[in-house]
Amino acid sequence: MSIDIKVPTLGESVSEATIARWLKQPGESVAADEPLVELETDKVNLEVPAPAAGVLEAILVEAGKDVGVGTVIGRIAEGAVARAAPSEPAPAPGGAAAGAATEVRAGPAARKEAAEAGVALAAVVASGPKGTITREDVRAAAAAAAIHGAGAEPALKPVAPEMPAPTPVAPARAPAPPVPGRPVQPREERVRMTRLRKRIAERLKEAQNTAAMLTTFNEVDMSAVMALRERYQDAFTKKHGVKLGFMSFFVKASIEALKAFPAVNAEIDGEEIVYKHYYDIGVAVSTDQGLVVPVVRDADQLSMAEIEKRIADLGKRAREGRLAIEELQGGTFTITNGGIFGSLLSTPILNPPQVGILGMHKIQKRPMVMDDGAIEARPMMYLALSYDHRIIDGREAVSFLVRVKECIEAPERMLLEA
Repeated sequence: MSIDIKVPTLGESVSEATIARWLKQPGESVAADEPLVELETDKVNLEVPAPAAGVLEAILVEAGKDVGVGTVIGRIAEGAVARAAPSEPAPAPGGAAAGAATEVRAGPAARKEAAEAGVALAAVVASGPKGTITREDVRAAAAAAAIHGAGAEPALKPVAPEMPAPTPVAPARAPAPPVPGRPVQPREERVRMTRLRKRIAERLKEAQNTAAMLTTFNEVDMSAVMALRERYQDAFTKKHGVKLGFMSFFVKASIEALKAFPAVNAEIDGEEIVYKHYYDIGVAVSTDQGLVVPVVRDADQLSMAEIEKRIADLGKRAREGRLAIEELQGGTFTITNGGIFGSLLSTPILNPPQVGILGMHKIQKRPMVMDDGAIEARPMMYLALSYDHRIIDGREAVSFLVRVKECIEAPERMLLEA
């Protein structure tokens, strides 16, 4: 019996996706819930699992094509068995069948890394949860393979001698055809813009076209926070299993400022202003596929350790392409840190429909005149708040940033709510 493979529900406001690549080819056996095809949406990449065990009977929509929710893109012959290979694979160590040994779990980012490096996923040692292969695993395998070529032993999984070679993975995206009238030059390359990148471009341009966007700046002395981190870092890491970073301080400081100036936590809906009495803070993460903003839900109810753990987890899964669409939706305010790339100053663009975004920057020692007239070298950071002037006045925006500055320069204020 044939079973249709359909495009699943993609999440709120997402009705279309692009087929990035098929992970199986017609005639190959598939297990129930085994990833079959990778879809690229406006927000994340996701894998569609097999609805039943059997053989992939047909691919109805090729890679690179756009498909809507519910579209039938392939069929599985349920219960069918793939044609036998020329020779039976030898059993894997420990008595497990080789077929089971070659079953791999890997996210889109790891699969892309493996395809580009020419590494067979079946030969990579997995270190992720539930045996999932990460990008770091692929890179380690590629490095080991390079060393093996020079005569060293590779750090790879043992593979049965008679095991058939893995089926080559098709390229994720075919190059787009040249634009008429604009020939491709010898030293140029044309690559189709990903759906995520197109969506990022649309939203950023939408923010510029719609909002009355303005940016105000301030600078903050990071001495108190840096001293606090140095004093308690070891104990914090030992107790919570995560390092105490700067981001949790800025999340807490932003929430204090949002409570004092609720317009910065609002949005415009038609002719109405929607004030939000909850604090879902988006944290911008740069990935190979583009910038994404996963959301830390109800951040005001979380401890510093819980915020650090959430941010670390969301950032890791964002870079591996394993975020759920729901984790990228519904933020009320965004924080972006260009300082990790060395940015000294910038004007961040709003993340619609939000009306405020805080930009952090590089910490750099600068000579500062103290209250007593002495000049000291202090670790300073420029802060930038971009805001929608349609509902946020300059006084509110400047006061918001001053409030963040006060909380960072005297972290005890956040504990005392002073």
